[in-house]
Amino acid sequence: MPVFSHLHSHTQYSLLDGQASISALMKKAQKDEMPAVALTDHGNMFGAFNFVAEANKYNVKPIVGCEFYMVQDRHKKAFSREKGERDTRHHQLLLAKDQAGYHNLSKLCSLSFIEGLYSKFPRIDKELLLQYHEGLIATSCCIGAEIPQSILFESEAQAEEKLKWWLDVFGEDFYIEIQRHGLMNFDGTGKSQEDVNQVLLGFAKKHNVKVICTNDSHYVDQTDYAAHDLLLCVNTGEEHSIPVGDIRTNYYTLVSGKGEVKYDLLDNLRRDNSRDERAQRQLRRIDEELQKPKPHTRFGFANDQFFFKNQAQMNELFADVPESVDNTNEIVGKITPPKLARDILLPNFPIPAEHANADAFLRDLTYKGAFEGAKPRYSVRTPEIEERLDYELRIIQTMGFAGYFLITQDFINHGRSVGVAVGPGRGSAAGSAVAYCVGITNIDPIKYSLLFERFLNPERVSMPDIDIDFDDVNRQKVIDYVVGKYGKTQVAQIITFGTMAAKSSIKDVARAMELPLPQTNDLTKMVPEKPGTTLAGAFAENQELDMIRRDESPDNLKGHILRLATQLEGSVRNTGIHAAGVIIAPDDITKYIPVSTSKDSDLLITQFDGKVIESAGMLKMDFLGLKTLTVIVDAMNLIERNHGVKIDIDEIPLDDEKTYALYQRGDTIGTFQFESEGMRQYLKDLKPTNIEDLIAMNALYRPGPMQFIPNFINRKHGREEVVYPHELLKPILEYSQGIMVYQEQIMQTAQILAGYSLGGADLLRRAMGKKDMKKMALEREKFIEGAKKLHDIPAKKANEVFDVMEKFAEYGFNRSHSAAYSVVAYQTGYLKANYPAEYMAAVLTNNMGDIKKVTFFIEEARKQGVPVLGPDVNESLLKFNVNQEGAIRFGMGAVKGAGELAVESMVQERETAGNYSDIFDFAKRVNLRTVNKKTFESLAQAGAFDGFDKHRRLYLDAPAGDQSLIEKAMKMGQQHAAAKESAQHSLFGAGAFGAVAAPLPKMHEMEPWSKTEQLRREKEVVGFYLSGHPLDSYKLELDAYCTCGLEKVDEIKNKELAVAGLINNVLFKTTKTGQPFCTFTLEDYETSINPALFRDDYTKFAPLINPRNYPNEQVPPMYVRLKQELRRHTQDQWDLRILTMEPLSEVAEKRSKGVRVRLDLRTVTSLMLDRLEEAIEAAPGSKRLEIQFAEPHEHLAVDMFSRRFQIEPKTFIQKMHEMEMEVCTLI
Repeated sequence: MPVFSHLHSHTQYSLLDGQASISALMKKAQKDEMPAVALTDHGNMFGAFNFVAEANKYNVKPIVGCEFYMVQDRHKKAFSREKGERDTRHHQLLLAKDQAGYHNLSKLCSLSFIEGLYSKFPRIDKELLLQYHEGLIATSCCIGAEIPQSILFESEAQAEEKLKWWLDVFGEDFYIEIQRHGLMNFDGTGKSQEDVNQVLLGFAKKHNVKVICTNDSHYVDQTDYAAHDLLLCVNTGEEHSIPVGDIRTNYYTLVSGKGEVKYDLLDNLRRDNSRDERAQRQLRRIDEELQKPKPHTRFGFANDQFFFKNQAQMNELFADVPESVDNTNEIVGKITPPKLARDILLPNFPIPAEHANADAFLRDLTYKGAFEGAKPRYSVRTPEIEERLDYELRIIQTMGFAGYFLITQDFINHGRSVGVAVGPGRGSAAGSAVAYCVGITNIDPIKYSLLFERFLNPERVSMPDIDIDFDDVNRQKVIDYVVGKYGKTQVAQIITFGTMAAKSSIKDVARAMELPLPQTNDLTKMVPEKPGTTLAGAFAENQELDMIRRDESPDNLKGHILRLATQLEGSVRNTGIHAAGVIIAPDDITKYIPVSTSKDSDLLITQFDGKVIESAGMLKMDFLGLKTLTVIVDAMNLIERNHGVKIDIDEIPLDDEKTYALYQRGDTIGTFQFESEGMRQYLKDLKPTNIEDLIAMNALYRPGPMQFIPNFINRKHGREEVVYPHELLKPILEYSQGIMVYQEQIMQTAQILAGYSLGGADLLRRAMGKKDMKKMALEREKFIEGAKKLHDIPAKKANEVFDVMEKFAEYGFNRSHSAAYSVVAYQTGYLKANYPAEYMAAVLTNNMGDIKKVTFFIEEARKQGVPVLGPDVNESLLKFNVNQEGAIRFGMGAVKGAGELAVESMVQERETAGNYSDIFDFAKRVNLRTVNKKTFESLAQAGAFDGFDKHRRLYLDAPAGDQSLIEKAMKMGQQHAAAKESAQHSLFGAGAFGAVAAPLPKMHEMEPWSKTEQLRREKEVVGFYLSGHPLDSYKLELDAYCTCGLEKVDEIKNKELAVAGLINNVLFKTTKTGQPFCTFTLEDYETSINPALFRDDYTKFAPLINPRNYPNEQVPPMYVRLKQELRRHTQDQWDLRILTMEPLSEVAEKRSKGVRVRLDLRTVTSLMLDRLEEAIEAAPGSKRLEIQFAEPHEHLAVDMFSRRFQIEPKTFIQKMHEMEMEVCTLI
């Protein structure tokens, strides 16, 4: 049997078209002793790097290829339907013979995106092939290629002419390719795939061209057909039940009850499957489709033969053409696999002529930054500092990284020079004094005892990794600078691959299989929320989920979905762009790696992702956007605007009492790193007094080391003795209360006690962190020997210390990172403590896109005693700001429909010519081409015109036949603008304009909107309730009749609860069986829940929440009794059941027995009693009135009730409220 190698193979990187993983292909190839495999994904080389690495691992020869989309003219991207034009694409297989071939393949693939991308297809043409065909092997490819398509739709003669072109260009590196998937009557031509094969074989014989056979594999095993078919549905967004077939030719595909895939004429399928219920269901679905005016079939493969067949199967399939199998070996023999891994290539950084090289220039910059200039890093030049700098520079020179430091400092310092906020450091880079002196970092590693070797280890040569934080608003300025300096062809962003995770794979499959959404949600809720959870892990953890998966009965759709989801989990679903990563190449990047393009970026995008891009030799820089830096900048701008104080955030005192008082109160909501509830509680216990406390807490507050926080706190306050593993370690452990908090402390322990170099100590730390038992056993011996030799420490004690190191190495955190980020955190704490209004305004501005966070931070500001006021055209800016009274004003840019340009223009006019006096003055002064009617209406609904003392309805509504105030104002403004324009061109000039003021239009009278309607409209444009909440009117009912807020509903099981809230997002749907159901949102002050109504509950409650049953389609707030009940036949799955529902406005009338008035005997006056009587008289009714006289200090209370008076509770309470007597509760 001739040896066979697959030369036409697709993987998951043929996005949503290939289902095979690279590793699964390699495992199968190795098992079958296949000598080589070619990777030929559609239009890209996304998987090439991983493919070569994986093939080498399995001892399979990798052949890098691509199945390109080829067109007549890659530049043509407009097609006229009237002229019958369309983008005719043919498939074309190309394989790289060697390194030069790989380079050309990569170049073609890059140019297919850069020059040829149309719709979602990267395209090449023959012009490009003529330029870049050296080192490539070409084949006639599949039935979708140029020559087979010509055989099908033109003529054999024309196809032969096309063959001659390929032979002229590629000569002996062109092969006829034949495939056998049994495809019949292709596109209604009457020709089958085998008919095309026979013509191709005739061409091969006539022109003496060698033939190869391939199988166009898209999945690994034949049994993967169903999963692959589902993947195609995910790709097209179509339902799996839609038939696969060709209406013109009457060929269809179906799956039998035994799971056999059958492809045949419809009549034959009917005849052969008359007793197969599963097949009959599919045939009925085909008949349903054929009855439609426009029958539709979905995209799908004809049969289950597109898999990675083994050598025996391929030999059997092509037994009549054995040379086609054997010739695959000729191609394999021609291949010298390319080497894709290489050392990182640094771009050339220009060195000034006065410096001999990059090392000399870096030394000069370092020493100037350290000791010279207006703000030197060190005010005193000491031998200790010089020794540290010289040591670091020596290591950097030895490792050849001076260029890297120069490139990095260049764009960081440029960023600072153009007003970009830069973080003090991130990760281990903060441990470098050189980085500090040249401006890469902004935290002194000598002052904070940070270790250079944690960043750059001379005993372990690896590329340094400097991640930089920039404020997220201005980060792009730095990237633009890099692009400008090195050129657009040398800079690229990094591709990311979105994969189908556990939950998303269930959702995708369920959607295609038409499982109702509530049932889909039930399945996904059974998957644990832990990051990185796999379906295998979910099945192991959740027995019920696993039982559903194992149940293979035909009617168990959920089980079928879970099994398919398991096969699809991990499949590449889409591509994206890395949020921060940027590549800088030494030259045109396409000389080194393939690139693509994206509609989301003007830059090139690498085809290799961030996991391998550095291994491919590319320098990766992370330009991280940190919102906190933007908050700091915005806060400082507001402080300067309001207080005239220009803060240099890097120079603030690190011992500010107000700041530490804030941390001691746990008052850190809105600050960086320290705002979680757990952290705030620990801060209250710790009562930090210095920056070291914050650095330690930042390092300790994470899974693992969190267990040591109580020890840290108790030791700080003397409640627990500070014990050191050895007295020699006191200098390095004193500031962390004797606890090994940081990785650096583990390194220093090895250095101090056992004489390790810090580089060697870093290797020890890594071994401990990775639990490398073999390495650690050797290191333990070395440590014990060193401790004995250096300090005569007994082996027992040395072992004990090593055990402590080993324990903490598992938890230890990078001190460099913790110190740098704690400094940023302290800066936010300082601003909040000293300028709370300005700081919270900045926090609000930077969360404008997240309604929940804005609501949360508004509440926090109010807790700080800072009022938050709605938008106002005379006080608001684009962003949140602070007025002269110290209150935060809502930013008009956060009002939907206002428009950024419109807001900026009206603010500019106000700051130039003063406040607006009324709506007419506003309309006359603003540019009505920018500030349009939509802007006016949005601002009115948000309350931005409330300062003009007119209620909001006047601006937007009008009596019949009249105009609203906005319409009148805009008309007047337009007339004013026209008159002004006319005056400027008149004989008398503009000075004559305005002598006679136009009379103001007459204002109509209208009732204001109800509070509920005003709030509804406010939420429409602001996103939440700003001036109140619709439930405010029902506070008494909420207090009296609700057992909890909605945030508790999920926690309390098997207990009847009474809650209340607003009804939103009501959706009426039908189940797969045609039964109606509905879903809705119930929302209170804090949160929302999403119940569903089925069967009897639907019948009872759906009319109550149907918006069509209410004026303005506004469902009133509802009072709901509900219960979390255990789902039948389950142990841990809960359903939320609605028991009763009624309008909240009716609850008091139905349930209240009356009102209790509580009066404090110490403060009762005759005026109060008069007011009480007045309220009673204003609210006659049938409910009881109780009066409780209380003396709180004596813990005395006397209850009395009125026999004479009966009241209507709501009216009575409202009247008491108007008289400022807040002493009532419902009974």
